[in-house]
Amino acid sequence: MASRRVLSGLRAVRQPPPPPPPLLLLLLLLLAPWAVAGHAGKYSREKNEPAPPSKREPAAEFRMEKLNQLWEKAQRLSLPPLKLSDLHTDLKIQERDEFKWKKLKAEGLDEDGEEEAKLVRSLSVILAKYGLDGRKDSRVVSSNFIDHGPDDESLEDPRLEKLWHKAKTSGKFSSEELDKLWRELQHHKEKVQEYHALLETLGGTGAESHENAIGPVDLSGVQAEALASRHAELKDRLRSIGQGFDRLRRVSHQGYGAETEFMEPRVLDLWDMAKSANFTEKELESFREELKHFEVKIEKHNHYQKQLEISHQKLKHVESFGDQEHVARNKERYAMLEEKTKELGYKVKKHMQDLSSRISRARHNEL
Repeated sequence: MASRRVLSGLRAVRQPPPPPPPLLLLLLLLLAPWAVAGHAGKYSREKNEPAPPSKREPAAEFRMEKLNQLWEKAQRLSLPPLKLSDLHTDLKIQERDEFKWKKLKAEGLDEDGEEEAKLVRSLSVILAKYGLDGRKDSRVVSSNFIDHGPDDESLEDPRLEKLWHKAKTSGKFSSEELDKLWRELQHHKEKVQEYHALLETLGGTGAESHENAIGPVDLSGVQAEALASRHAELKDRLRSIGQGFDRLRRVSHQGYGAETEFMEPRVLDLWDMAKSANFTEKELESFREELKHFEVKIEKHNHYQKQLEISHQKLKHVESFGDQEHVARNKERYAMLEEKTKELGYKVKKHMQDLSSRISRARHNEL
């Protein structure tokens, strides 16, 4: 008997408990998610999966706020893409020079303040060059010869217009040579505009005000040195303008000869200035070789400028149809070309500054 009771007890233990009433089961199902969430702690999905990134403001284009403000203003003015690219290059160079100056100032190496004054003049020229100084946009440089052809753009100088008309009607130029001459004339116009912007920036405190003073001007040594530096800067620019015009006048009358070594106006300018500087024969030959490399760099930049302009026109065309897939693809290509054009523009401008500085040093060694 006893063994039977034990066996029946064991069977009772082995049998599963009876199912809970339906109401209790319903309550358990409703409360289970809350219990799990309450005890999940650091092992929960919310704790371990990263939160979606918050929407941030796009990164600033420049590290200096005043340059960002100029860049934003230029975009609001809807400047052409190539002009915006050129402005971006000039602002990048300005930013680089300003940070260099801050380092000089911290080391006490700009006691006369002339380096700071150069930066102010440089920024003023940029403002005038791109019509960002609040004045009527009559002096804005149109360096984007791709946007406009010779037939619908003025050279804004009767002397240049006369040279262009003479060259067009002379029969001495092929269509490629006329394109080249047009770029040279445009480049010369830009140089003249920049010179006048710089002259205006110097204003009442500039070199010309002391030259025209009736009585003797009492200047300290520091002031005299700063004034001499400004004289030299203006003199170098004026000499370059004079040499450039003489060359344009010669070419428009005679055509391009077989001896023409370079095609790009900026390279031609540098070569003409180098030949009149105090270079030895060996130094001049070395400079010539470097100019060849520089011209290749400019040609590459010009290629991307053309592609950027084509991409801009295509993007405007695609946007008018509202095909989002095509618009997205064209926007991506335009952004890539824009970035590459900016990058090459900076390299070209920096290289040109370095080459111009070498010529300037060689010239001043003549004194």
